[in-house]
Amino acid sequence: MIRRFLVLCLVVLTALTAPVWAQDTSLGPDYDQWTQLADRAEGVIDAERASDPAFETLRAQIAEYREQFRAATGTNAARIETLRAQIVALGPVPEDGSPEPDAISSQRTDLGARLAEAEAPGRRAEAELRRAQGLIGEIDRLLASRQAGALLTLQPSPINPANWPGAITAVFSYLNSLANENLRLWSSPIYQEEFSENLPLVLLYLLVGMVLILRGWRWVGRMMRGPVEQEESSPTARLSVFFLSIAQHGLPALGVIALAQAVEESSFVGLRGSVILAAIPQIAITVAAAIWIGRQVFPARETAARPLNLPEVKLARGRRAAGWLGLLMGVSQLVDAIAESEGFQPAERLVIFFPLVILTGLFLARLGRFLVLHAKAQSDLEDPASLRTRVFGLIGRAVLLLGFAGPVLAGVGYFTAGSSFLFPAVLSLSLLALLGVLQRLVANVYGAFTGRQDGLDEALTPTLIGFLLTLASVPVFALIWGMRQAQLADLWEQLILGFDLGGVHISPRSFLSFAIVFVVGYTATRLIQSTLRNSVLPKTKLDAGGRNAVVTGTGYVGIFLAALVAITVAGIDLSSIAIVAGALSVGIGFGLQAIVSNFVSGIILLVERPIKEGDWIQIGATAGYVREISVRSTRIETFDRSDVIVPNADLISGVVTNMTHHNATGRVIVPVGVAYGTDTRQVETILKEVAEAHPMVLLTPPPNVIFQGFGADSLNFEIRAILRDVNWMLSVKSDMNHEIAKRFAEAGIEIPFAQRDIWIRNPDALKTTTALTGAETEDDGDDTDAPPQEEQT
Repeated sequence: MIRRFLVLCLVVLTALTAPVWAQDTSLGPDYDQWTQLADRAEGVIDAERASDPAFETLRAQIAEYREQFRAATGTNAARIETLRAQIVALGPVPEDGSPEPDAISSQRTDLGARLAEAEAPGRRAEAELRRAQGLIGEIDRLLASRQAGALLTLQPSPINPANWPGAITAVFSYLNSLANENLRLWSSPIYQEEFSENLPLVLLYLLVGMVLILRGWRWVGRMMRGPVEQEESSPTARLSVFFLSIAQHGLPALGVIALAQAVEESSFVGLRGSVILAAIPQIAITVAAAIWIGRQVFPARETAARPLNLPEVKLARGRRAAGWLGLLMGVSQLVDAIAESEGFQPAERLVIFFPLVILTGLFLARLGRFLVLHAKAQSDLEDPASLRTRVFGLIGRAVLLLGFAGPVLAGVGYFTAGSSFLFPAVLSLSLLALLGVLQRLVANVYGAFTGRQDGLDEALTPTLIGFLLTLASVPVFALIWGMRQAQLADLWEQLILGFDLGGVHISPRSFLSFAIVFVVGYTATRLIQSTLRNSVLPKTKLDAGGRNAVVTGTGYVGIFLAALVAITVAGIDLSSIAIVAGALSVGIGFGLQAIVSNFVSGIILLVERPIKEGDWIQIGATAGYVREISVRSTRIETFDRSDVIVPNADLISGVVTNMTHHNATGRVIVPVGVAYGTDTRQVETILKEVAEAHPMVLLTPPPNVIFQGFGADSLNFEIRAILRDVNWMLSVKSDMNHEIAKRFAEAGIEIPFAQRDIWIRNPDALKTTTALTGAETEDDGDDTDAPPQEEQT
């Protein structure tokens, strides 16, 4: 997997740099050599007799010319644009048959000839580019058909006993040849002399390797004790444990590599031994990586994060299964290298590989079973099961199926199909586990930088980075499951160059240009808004509502202009999407008319300002202060501190009472009732003095006291006064009521309360009923004092 990832990086780097060097070619393509290559490629493709490596080499040569042709299509682009502009400047040719001036006609003819001459190299390059792309497509289809045919090809069955003697003979023959080779080297005086010269270096490698293997794990383990104690509560400690765990598993692998280097430096290594030594570093790294990933997914520490809900016994088995899978993957690479170098027959190779396939399938099926158990345990805890849990269950069942299907297919003779499903499944499962580990690493890094300890997995930044990591892993998955590197490079190049959609060229460069320009415009708009809000508008005579309208309008205009400039810089032709925009406008008019109505109403509110932020308004049964006017709705804060969201269309089309539209003055009405018989003029005088004495009441116009009339229980008066600030209405009412109560008490004026006279229509019947009720009560008392029934009997 590491090798595939490095190859992917190389492919991506090549794809990124290919357009650059192609554009720097000043001499242009050699069309004669290209024609010979293209003719030869067509013949090879028609014959279909070349090997896959030969087709890959041919495809790479065609791809080089394709890049040259792509660069040559832009030849004379600036001159062609100038000539076209000159022809347009001459105006159209007369359509009515009238003669055109000779000077203009000759100039038009000359410009047309020069334009055709300037366009000729680009058009030829465009034609050859189409041919190159067609040849590459034919090669890709041919190789894909061969790959699909290999999966369905029936090969010698490794479970057929007739194929075993040849495999056993090949293995013993190889071992015998390896032993004889080493004996010859040991007995050679030349190699013995070289060994004596290299003995200090050999001993150094042996010492380093043995120390790293025997003591490296323990050394790092001692360093991990402190961070492990704080692992549960500290992201920094978790980061330390993470990197130390990598070192803990990497040091023994380095020790194995050092031992292999010691053997190589001893000079007693032949051709067969060099094949083994070349594979040992990769085996060591593969096994160490598998054990490390296994301990991350199936941790042994109680303080470590546990991605899977499994008991301790299952976790221990999971760690062992991961380690065995790493060893089997490494050994399979070694056996493949030996079989390739020794030229084993297909039947012999399949029989030798089959035990590795069986063991790989069994351990892979065990990991799939653990995923299924985890999904089942999580489903019992969740109601309903989350998407993550269902995905775990689906992946577990798929891995379980592949773990059994791979050996079965290989055993019946479809060895290529079985191994093509089995080993990629192991690599894919490893990559998924690695993505989970990296996601946890990103969350811990985020927690270490921000000081946050809880909810790191749910934070936005780690989630976005995890999403980007998942996208970056898609090419690796594609390579694992059989996509060719050349195809992946072409896809990446196509992504970089972009594509045309509805007459608009879309590429990462366009997206990047759009994003940068829009972000700059958006930031500039916010800075202008901040300057207007804090520095400029406070020095003007505009009220708070007017200032807010100016700031909000500036924001709308700035964002619209930023989007317009960004679209223009990105090279998106607005005229090409005019039809689509027209269709969308019709759909908006019918389906989103309420939203559009609210949007237009919001613009009207900002322009006309019938209400503004800070106004005390009442719409229907809702009364409160306007706190925010947005493009779709208005937020009103009621007097009980709750927010009411009102659509802007209701404010425009409905009846709204604005208590503070032009100014804050407003009238307060304080009702008062006095007892019958009170001197009404005295009451009027007291109430007027109370009103005029309050500092919030305006004396121009003066407050009025009105004798409303004769009520059922009182003589009703009202104080009607204009306040400086109507927002203090309730406070003024309270102050006036306190003062009225005090003054009426001093003057002996009574504030009545409701009194009622009750008339009983039949008093004699009521007396009779009362007497009967009293008699029954006396009888009940006698029964209570009576002895029990048995005693009376």
